Amino acid sequence: MPAPFLSVIIPTLNEGAQIRSRLNALQALRGRATLLLVDGGSDDDTVEQALPLVDQLIDAPRGRALQMNAGAAASRGEVLLFLHADTSLPASAAGDIEAAIDAGAQWGRFDVRIEGTHRLLLLVARLMNWRSRRSQIATGDQAIFVRRDLFERVGGYPEQALMEDIALCRRLKRFAAPACLRACAVTSGRRWEKHGVLPTIVLMWRLRAAYFFGADPDQLAVRYGYAPRQR
Repeated sequence: MPAPFLSVIIPTLNEGAQIRSRLNALQALRGRATLLLVDGGSDDDTVEQALPLVDQLIDAPRGRALQMNAGAAASRGEVLLFLHADTSLPASAAGDIEAAIDAGAQWGRFDVRIEGTHRLLLLVARLMNWRSRRSQIATGDQAIFVRRDLFERVGGYPEQALMEDIALCRRLKRFAAPACLRACAVTSGRRWEKHGVLPTIVLMWRLRAAYFFGADPDQLAVRYGYAPRQR
C-alpha cells in the first residue's frame, strides 16, 4: 500500500470533553491522510473517545515535543501536519497543503482564528498572523506542516517542555521560508478566557521574551503551568 500524502499528528492530554467532536471534524480527511493521536498519559477517557476515530493511537512520554516526535516516527506520510487537540483545520486544509507543496513549499502554517467571546481575541489572532509573516516563525496553534524529509533533516522538534514550535521553526527557516496560508485554523480561546485575556497576553509576551534571551524552556514551562508526566 502506498504511503499517504499527509499524516496528521495530534498530541493529547486529558481532552476527553472535546476530542470526539474535534476528531469527527477530521474524518473527511481520512481518504487523503492518516490520523495519529499521541497521548501523553491522560487519566480521563481521551483514549477511549478517540480510538474509533483515528488510524493509530500511540502512548508517549508527556510533552508536546516528545509526543509529536513519537507520532512523526510512527507515521508514513510524505507531509507531516502537527495539530493541537483544541485546534480545528479549515475544510480546504488538505488541498491547500498539497497545492503549497506542489508549488515548492517545504513547510508552512495556516493563519489562526481564536474561538471565544472576548473582543481582544480577534486582535490577538491578527497580531499572531502578522508576526508570523514577518518573523517566519509559527506557533503550534497555526497547524504547522512540513515535508518529512526536511523534518528529519532538522532533527524534528527539540525535546524541550515549551517553545518547541518556535525552536522548530528556527531550524526549518534556515532551509526554506514557510508557506503562510491565508485559510484559518481555529483554536480554542479557553486558556485566555480561563486565566483572563490580558493576563495571558502579558504572560506569553514575558515567556517569549525570556526565551529569546536564553531562559531555560523547562523553567518557562513551569511558569506556563505544565507538569512532567509521572511514571
